Amino acid sequence: MSMINPPIGDLLAKVDCRYTLAVEASMRARQLIGGSQPLITPKDTKPLVIAIEEINRGLITYTRDEQAAEDEADKDAQ
Repeated sequence: MSMINPPIGDLLAKVDCRYTLAVEASMRARQLIGGSQPLITPKDTKPLVIAIEEINRGLITYTRDEQAAEDEADKDAQ
């Protein structure tokens, strides 16, 4: 039985990798701490728990600028 709800596998289906999940959840949690209103009726008061549930429900999305990522990788390689 998993102690994590929702299971990490379900969350990873919403994003492209674990790193993206961590970044998106932490960014949203910071928004909530800063005063943003939750997109759900939270059962918990912890901002990270709320952020993860919002991601799980598909309410938080992200876009990746592929060109910017490639440019950053090129800079790092030099």
